[in-house]
Amino acid sequence: MGLTIVGAAIGDCVHVAGVLNFLSLAEEQGYKTVFLGPAVSIDRLLGAVRETHADLVAIGYRLSPTAAERTFSSLKEAIKREGLDDRRYIFGGTPSVADVAKRAGVFEAVFSGKEDIDEIIAFLKGKRVLKKAEDYPQDLISRIGFKDPYPLLRHHFGLPTLQDTIEGARRIAEESVLDVLSIGPDQNAQERFFRPDEMDHTQDGAGGVPIRSREDLEAIYEATRTGNFPLLRCYSGTRDLLRMAKMLYETINNAWAAIPLFWYSELDGRSDRTLREALSENLAAMRWHAEHGIPVEVNEAHHWSLRDAPDPVAVAAAYLAAYNAKKQGVRHYVAQYMFNTPPGTSAINDLGKMAAKIEMIESLHDDTFTSIREVRAGLSSFPADLELAKGQLAYSTFLSMALKPKIVHVVGYSEGVRLAGPDEVIQSCKIVRGVIRNTLQNIPDMLKDVRVQARKEQLLAEAETILGAIRKLGANVPDPLADTDTLAAAVEVGILDAPHLKGGKAGRGIAVTRMMNGACVSVNPRTGRPISEASRIAGLW
Repeated sequence: MGLTIVGAAIGDCVHVAGVLNFLSLAEEQGYKTVFLGPAVSIDRLLGAVRETHADLVAIGYRLSPTAAERTFSSLKEAIKREGLDDRRYIFGGTPSVADVAKRAGVFEAVFSGKEDIDEIIAFLKGKRVLKKAEDYPQDLISRIGFKDPYPLLRHHFGLPTLQDTIEGARRIAEESVLDVLSIGPDQNAQERFFRPDEMDHTQDGAGGVPIRSREDLEAIYEATRTGNFPLLRCYSGTRDLLRMAKMLYETINNAWAAIPLFWYSELDGRSDRTLREALSENLAAMRWHAEHGIPVEVNEAHHWSLRDAPDPVAVAAAYLAAYNAKKQGVRHYVAQYMFNTPPGTSAINDLGKMAAKIEMIESLHDDTFTSIREVRAGLSSFPADLELAKGQLAYSTFLSMALKPKIVHVVGYSEGVRLAGPDEVIQSCKIVRGVIRNTLQNIPDMLKDVRVQARKEQLLAEAETILGAIRKLGANVPDPLADTDTLAAAVEVGILDAPHLKGGKAGRGIAVTRMMNGACVSVNPRTGRPISEASRIAGLW
């Protein structure tokens, strides 16, 4: 932009944190900033304005409203006397002082600390007020650019009745705390929306909102056309994915699709699709979204970690998911990094695992394919005590911000116990927003820790062993990593395996893992000692 902002706390006020935060945001938007410090006199302030040819003047004041009234009156007189009333003046302070500032006849904009960060960024980008739908981009890539440098916040939401969900969605939108509302349908809707005769209506509302028609989705969408007009998205279903994709596109302008690679099949019991049927349909759904320019998330890796798979399997699965999305033509890939999974994962191992996934996924970047980092807390790590759960949410958010994500999937602090209602969603988003504001203020780079890097390198080597075994398994096909028969066989023989798969219809479930020093590792079932992935795979035959 090339504009200059001078900032200071004036009069006797020594509180400069608000001014500094504003100037930091301004720098990120391309402004040149000059900070004068605390308790700056009006004469010194205006002298600096003239000397720097400042376009904007950011003033902070947090003392009493009565003193503020006298100070602002003196400021107004001095501005006129010095001929500097052609400059733009903005104010930030406490709500009570902000009320005085609004009446002072000096300030173009007044911020009291109650504003959403979007409003401040929008002001710096040249917009005055955000009130209309057209003020808020309605596609994922544009919304990310609009919000930068802050990540988008996404939260899952779906209550057991449609009406409660509609009303709750409206409340959440009005609060403007959330950028992406992810509709969570019940299992009946996910598996049997297009097959109503198969529904077990005793299970209506189990796990989410009972979506039963296009009009239900449209009603939720309309309810959110207020506040900050959040993007909407919805689960892609566990069956009939192409039909669901088209409906979501037409009803809620689905912001992006979340599609598994192996899952929502006989592998996890979420539908009765065979492993090969699921692979084929899931890949076809990725391709359909790619053809319609809709970003795709393949939430694969954490499905393995949720079932206590060894960490290298999760890393290999992350690569396979991104690789296959790219093969299907996906241009914008949402890469979800779930922390604290399995429970007991340490910070060092969490960051090492995520760093390994990032390196593998982003090795695929080119002019046709790029990934968007999305982070989230692992639900299974949330304690039943809701106050402790709030602490876990804050901790996980802080740790995951080391990845510099563009999307933060907020997990409601109550979700380890019950579905999050609108109050819990709003409060959880505010907790996360508070953490994010602090993590953008030049915190240490935790990914550079030598222990994190060592774990990353170890996992990369182990994941490559797994991918090499899959390539060897499909040696007779042109591209084993994108071949449905080879991928299915990799699960069936146990190259990709997890303890929780034991006794299921697909997968061997013979892998044995233990949490050791905060990492999920393969162990010898007889001795309980850790083994390499090469040793585990060698024992399959």
